[in-house]
Amino acid sequence: MSNEPISLASALASFDALWSPRIATTVNDYDVRVAKVEGEHVWHVHDDTDEFFLVLGGELRIALREAAGERTVVLPRGSVFTVPRGTEHKPYAPVPTEILVIEPTGTSTVGDRHDEVPDHVDATTGHALN
Repeated sequence: MSNEPISLASALASFDALWSPRIATTVNDYDVRVAKVEGEHVWHVHDDTDEFFLVLGGELRIALREAAGERTVVLPRGSVFTVPRGTEHKPYAPVPTEILVIEPTGTSTVGDRHDEVPDHVDATTGHALN
């Protein structure tokens, strides 16, 4: 963790890979990750943790499978949303999008339960910033 301010714009400019988050900093036992996304992620579940999303640029859609049925939330730039633990979800970005995600250190980007992970999705617990 850096003891200097971190520019999110510089952090995002330091990599090009989609669906491959970088750890900008940590807060207690949580990672603050930034990522570039476009297209579909994968249906997955985090059994033991919520997942916080902040859209820095673009638009993120998150399909949710809830007890009441399936729905999609639309997050334009500047919006936040928390996916509750145990909720099956699938992020999708119709345009190039930049996001900030907060979740416990060591949380996999494809969750605890998921189908096959496509090649364009990085199954990781986050990469260090260069």
